[in-house]
Amino acid sequence: MENVQSLEESFPGQVHETPGGGIVLSKLDDLVNWARSNSLWPLTFATSCCGIEMMAVASSKYDFSRFGFEVARATPRQADVIIIAGTIVNKMAPVLKRLYDQMADPKYVIAMGACAISGGPFFYNTYSVVKGADHVIPVDVYIAGCPPRPEALLHALLALQHKIKLGLTREQIRNSGTE
Repeated sequence: MENVQSLEESFPGQVHETPGGGIVLSKLDDLVNWARSNSLWPLTFATSCCGIEMMAVASSKYDFSRFGFEVARATPRQADVIIIAGTIVNKMAPVLKRLYDQMADPKYVIAMGACAISGGPFFYNTYSVVKGADHVIPVDVYIAGCPPRPEALLHALLALQHKIKLGLTREQIRNSGTE
């Protein structure tokens, strides 16, 4: 009985007890969104100091694997979400666009840090720095800070996960706030 109660809390379906066991019923969209949100595989794209904070999130202190983000990929064909951590220079922008295009749909983008959001506090007026990742690819979630704390990245990943569970489209995710 305890297993059934914990299943009811985490699974977006209905559990009906029968004499031989339980049968799980749900809407297919809710089931797909639940599975998609709990198995986001990030593609790491760290170009500067925010990459250290991103690596800290995978360490034992923060442990983002307990939320379903464990399988960090180095190939875009197996990733669901790209985390842009750091400065994007003009020479790197076509590479970022190519990686984004190679990712399978649905794909999500998180811009981490002031450099990825707006070109950064140190390089803002530099001719070689892109003034934000959204000039190259569409961004779903922004994380402010220079560099942002690991908790901020974890919060952004959980916010993205929550929005996917709700079944929001990419446009709705981009237009909604962080919560």
